[in-house]
Amino acid sequence: MKPYQRQNRGDLEAYTRYLANMDAAMRQKVALTAAHLPCQGKVADMGMGSGSGSHALAALYPRLQVVGVDVNPTMVEVARQTYTLPNLDFRAGDIAQPCFEPESLDGVVNSSVLHHVTSYNGYDYNRAALALQAQVDQLAPGGCLIVRDFLAAEPGLVELRIPQTLEPLWITFSRQFRALLPEAQRGFAYEQRGRDERGWLRLLVERRLATEFLLRKDYLQDWDQEIQEEYTYFTQLEFEQVFARLGLRVLVSTPLYNPWILENRFEGQFEWFQPDGERLDFPPTNYLIVGEKVGADQGVSYRQQRDGREAQFLKLASYRQRESGRVYDLVCRPHPTVDVLPYYLSSSGNVSVLVRHSYPRPILTELSRSLDGLNPSAYVVEPITAVQTEDPLGETVEKVLCRRAGLQPGDLLRLWSGSVHYPSPGGIREEVVCCYAQVDSQADTHEGIRALDAHQLLRSAQVNGLSDHRLEMHIFGLLRQLQIDPGPWLGDALAAVESDWSPQPSDWKVEPARMFLPHSQTAGFLEVRSCEFAQIDRHGRKLDSQVLEYVVPTRLQSLTLATLPLLYHQGQWWVALDLEDLPAAQAFSGSSRHWIAPAWRLPSEVRDLSQARSWVGAAFERDYGCRIEDWAPLGGPYFPTPGLTPELVYPVAVRLQVQTPQNLHFFPLEQLVGRWEDISNGHLRCLLLRAWLAHRSV
Repeated sequence: MKPYQRQNRGDLEAYTRYLANMDAAMRQKVALTAAHLPCQGKVADMGMGSGSGSHALAALYPRLQVVGVDVNPTMVEVARQTYTLPNLDFRAGDIAQPCFEPESLDGVVNSSVLHHVTSYNGYDYNRAALALQAQVDQLAPGGCLIVRDFLAAEPGLVELRIPQTLEPLWITFSRQFRALLPEAQRGFAYEQRGRDERGWLRLLVERRLATEFLLRKDYLQDWDQEIQEEYTYFTQLEFEQVFARLGLRVLVSTPLYNPWILENRFEGQFEWFQPDGERLDFPPTNYLIVGEKVGADQGVSYRQQRDGREAQFLKLASYRQRESGRVYDLVCRPHPTVDVLPYYLSSSGNVSVLVRHSYPRPILTELSRSLDGLNPSAYVVEPITAVQTEDPLGETVEKVLCRRAGLQPGDLLRLWSGSVHYPSPGGIREEVVCCYAQVDSQADTHEGIRALDAHQLLRSAQVNGLSDHRLEMHIFGLLRQLQIDPGPWLGDALAAVESDWSPQPSDWKVEPARMFLPHSQTAGFLEVRSCEFAQIDRHGRKLDSQVLEYVVPTRLQSLTLATLPLLYHQGQWWVALDLEDLPAAQAFSGSSRHWIAPAWRLPSEVRDLSQARSWVGAAFERDYGCRIEDWAPLGGPYFPTPGLTPELVYPVAVRLQVQTPQNLHFFPLEQLVGRWEDISNGHLRCLLLRAWLAHRSV
């Protein structure tokens, strides 16, 4: 019997409707690929199963040739009869072997399939690495390899606690695990530690095995099939190491958490702890890693070499608040930042944008920890950027598009400036001006500039596939300017639970004020560092290096939790904002008064999302006199200014229980989105656009 035979299992408006009719898992799969697949070329969907995922990619990327590959010829024939599109094909093949000519593919997608390669080949993890090697050989330089699969836990023991209802299944699992092995080799050992006060069974077991159980415990109908498979094979570090050895530059490496699974299959159904008693957060439900194939003489990672020179570019300034006497630190960038978003329209109305793809941002690797396991890549997808000095804005944009994108003046059909915002005004004095440029769709561009679908990039940010919120915001602003609907929301959202408390609308216009004076001594809150970062190739050899300056907090983490407080009353969503005085706002606008979404830098004791939720709940009661009834992540985390700081922001919508709120001002959500271009706080802009997309249909 062949190893895989055991797994047999018997125009723009049209585009938007098609996406809306997909199931949630398929929409997520498509969105996760969006920031890294080209608008045209050839992509293989490995292990395509029913073919629905291949069909989805082909339908949403009409200029992309999509080929679904599956080892089962019957499945391939069924897919051919079921799904027909001019840019879609299916073929039989083993995804662990060459299926295409060398360097003939622009993208390879593996969605929940590589664990089949390991499971049906003796649970040999190395088979996954060999399969990836075969796929890399078929990938053209600059092409992307995408893996979405399960994630193995790091080695170590945990104490797993399960209710009595799960005990029989646990015993079955512990005896049958790796069911394709000879009977004497199946299963695993564990230690029973008695019961807790609820009668839940306490089990000391390897974390990887506990994870395997938790991920499959609800698949009872297909248990005999599922128990044959070992879901996990590589840890996050092992995935990244394999990609680097294969000459893949990691662009994304992040665990994924399906909100429905967390709520319906994890919450209240188990607990697990470190051996020392520290409670653990839920395991990720999936994992995403994206790698770009680069040449043998190109870098795949960055490594900090040593401290660099004394800071020369960034300056640390301090300001004293007139009334309270509190001192604020602010790191100052000397010139305005210009983000440029070139775009063109297809005949069907789709919007493609030109972005920097795989652009080096080694400062991000200085983030020592995240709340959800995200491991920052040193290479990002971002807008084309420039620093404006003596040239006027229009000439600055024209020059940067020529120098960095290869666009000639004749390629620019239209150019205009958009909105201005402050990416992280609580600690950085940086002003970002957005400029839009309509370009000739046939124009040639430099290597490193890629045309990507604007709508798909928006959706990628909603499911952890894109971490640059400036690109996301500029695309949203562009679609508003062009009067094109941004499309459906793919992430989590709050339920519309009626609030008994009736909010009164606040006045957006406030009296200007100047609450800050220069101060000679720092608050000790921020630190400017200078480090040399070396670029490393696949063999670990140093290729080049650069000295970069960046800013980090001295006592807190480089992690921010930004919230958008919401309540639902009489058919309308309301947003609660705070009005603060910030020295960055005063520096740019002349007035320190600044509308913000409540946000906090997190202390070191907050280590995961569960702890963050508890900590922020206490902060809301302390600072605003309100309780949090519910919360929902508003898409994936983002880096507000990756050229200056490794700060990572987690955006969250919170539903408030309001009685006597303090320091909060209420506005209808629709009203705030209507004046979105006038809002200068970067966190608030991002939260508003995501909240509006998530809740506008409620």
